[in-house]
Amino acid sequence: MANYDLDTLRHSCAHVMAQAICELYPKDNVKLGIGPTIEHGFYYDIDMDTRLQDEDLKSIEKKMKEIIKRGDEVTRFEVSREEAVKVFAERGQDYKLELIRDLPEGETISYYTQGDHFIDLCRGPHVETTKELNFNFKLLHTAGAYWRGDEKRPMLQRVYAACFETKEQLKEHLHFLEEAKKRDHRKLGKELELFLFDPAAPGSPFFEPKGTIVYNELIEFIRRIYRKFDYKEVITPQVLDVELWKTSGHYENYSEDMFFTHDDHREMAIKPMNCPCHMLMYKHKQYSYRDLPLRFADFGRLHRNERSGTLAGLTRVRTFCQDDGHIFMKQEDIQEEISRLLDMYLICYEHFGFKNIKIGLSTRPEKKVGDDKLWDKAEKALEEALEKSGHKFHVNEGDGAFYGPKIDIQISDAIGRDFQLGTVQLDFNLPERFDLKFKNTEGNEERPVVLHRALLGSLERFFGVYLEHIAGIFPFWLAPEQVVIVPVNNEAHAEYALEVEKLLKENDIRVKCDLSNETLGKKTRTHQKAKVPFMLVLGDQEANSKTVNLRAYGSRETNELTQKELLDKLLELQKEKTPPKLRDMNA
Repeated sequence: MANYDLDTLRHSCAHVMAQAICELYPKDNVKLGIGPTIEHGFYYDIDMDTRLQDEDLKSIEKKMKEIIKRGDEVTRFEVSREEAVKVFAERGQDYKLELIRDLPEGETISYYTQGDHFIDLCRGPHVETTKELNFNFKLLHTAGAYWRGDEKRPMLQRVYAACFETKEQLKEHLHFLEEAKKRDHRKLGKELELFLFDPAAPGSPFFEPKGTIVYNELIEFIRRIYRKFDYKEVITPQVLDVELWKTSGHYENYSEDMFFTHDDHREMAIKPMNCPCHMLMYKHKQYSYRDLPLRFADFGRLHRNERSGTLAGLTRVRTFCQDDGHIFMKQEDIQEEISRLLDMYLICYEHFGFKNIKIGLSTRPEKKVGDDKLWDKAEKALEEALEKSGHKFHVNEGDGAFYGPKIDIQISDAIGRDFQLGTVQLDFNLPERFDLKFKNTEGNEERPVVLHRALLGSLERFFGVYLEHIAGIFPFWLAPEQVVIVPVNNEAHAEYALEVEKLLKENDIRVKCDLSNETLGKKTRTHQKAKVPFMLVLGDQEANSKTVNLRAYGSRETNELTQKELLDKLLELQKEKTPPKLRDMNA
C-alpha cells in the first residue's frame, strides 16, 4: 500500500462520499459541486432532490465503508477541453461543465473514475483503490452553501466530515467538537436568557434583561480602563451625509457592506465605523502639540450589511457596538502610544482569563487608499514599535485595513480555539484626506497621525466568544444574577429572606429572592442550571441565628456565615470588576 499524505486521503474520502450519495440516491439526478479538503477533514457540495437530514449521514457513512471495503479502482484520465465537456454533459453535471469552462487555456484537465459508474472532475492526486482508505472519518452535519459563494446562485447541500490518520486523532477531535457544541454561545444564550434573535431583524440580537446587565458591565469595565489611560468619551451621529464616506474612502472601498438611506435632498449612510466622525470632531477645533495625544472613545452603534449566509449568532451580526477609540498624535508619539496600548490589551485579556496571546502585524491590502510612501512609513513605524516593545509578533501579509496597516491581537479560549479580538491600526491616510492639522513647537501647522484601536472589538462578538470560553459560568462581578436566596419554607422564612435581600441590594449586589411555590429541590436545580454564582438557603436555624447557608455554583459544600461575613465576602469578590494591575496604577 502506498504511503499517502493526509490531504490526499481526505480528498479521496470526499470522492468516496460523493460516490456513496450517488449510489444511495440514484433517482435524485445528483449534481456534484466541489469537494475540497479543509483543516480537519473535507466537505462536498451536492445538488439533489432529497433534503439530507443528519440521520441520513449514518447511511451515507455505511455506504462509504462498503465502497472502501470492496476496493473500487481509482483511475486518472487527462483529456482535452472538448472531451471533458462531452463526458460531463452526457451525465448532466452542469456545475462541472461550468468549472471546465472557467479553466484557463492550456491548463491540464483531468477526471477520475471510481468503480464502474462514478466519475468526477479533479486535478488529484488520489489513492489507487478505495481499499487504501481507512475508516478514520466521521460525517458531521449538513449545511446550505451557495454555489461558488454567490447568494444569487443555487443553494446546494454541503456535507461536512472529519478525517484523520489515526482513530485516536479522530476520537480526540470528536471530543473537541462535542465540548464546543456544549459551549455554543447560541445555545447558552437561550438557556441562560441572555439574548435572542428574531426574523424581524436578521443578524440583529435582542439582549434580554440578564444579557443587558452583562453587556453594560463590559462597557463599564472598559470605561474603568479608559479613566486610567486618559480617554475622552464622545457620542457621534448614526446617519451621515454620504459625502463624508466618500472623503474617508469608505464609499469607494466599503460601500457593499454599508446601509444607505435618503433625506429630502441627499443620500445618507448609516455608519459602519466611527472613525470619520472622530475626524470631523477633531477638525472642528484648533489643536497644538500640547493637546496631543488626544484620545477619543466611542460606544456608538454601528451597522454593516453582512451577507445573510455569513451571519453566526453574536459572532457575526449586522448591528453592534465596538469599544472604539482613536488617538490623534504626533509622529514621535507612535512608539509610546503603542506600548501603552499593549499594556491595556494585556491587562484586559488576562483579566478575562485568556492565555496564549499572539500578536500579528498586518500589512497593506491590495485594495487600499493612499500612496505607497505613506504605507511604507506606517508599516515601518508599527514594526519598530513592536520590536521596541519586546513582544514577539508575526507578519500577516496583505491583511491590513484599507487605510492603514494594523496590529492584530489573537487569544486562545479554554478549549484551544484562536480568536482575533483587539486591533491597532496606524493611519497616515485619513488625517491627509480630512486635512487635519495641529500647531507644532515652532507654531507651524503639522499633520497628526491616528491610531484606530479597539480592545474587546465588537462587544457582541466578544460576548459570544467569552460566553463559550467560560461555558456560561460568569465570574461573580459579571454574573447577571450574583446571588439567589431560597427560603426553605415561604411562610416561615420569607420575612428573613427579604431582610437578607434588602441588605445585599443596599450594597449593589445583584440578588433575587425566590418566593415561588416550587419545592426546595426544584428551586435548587433551576438555579444551578442558571449558573448563579451563589445560592443562600435559609431555614429555621439561619432565621433564628441571623446567619446564611451559602453554596457556591458547582460545589456540594455549604458554609454557614453571619450576614457581615457574607457581605464582606461578596464585596471582596465585587472588587474583581477592576483588574489588580489597574488598581495599582496612578489615576
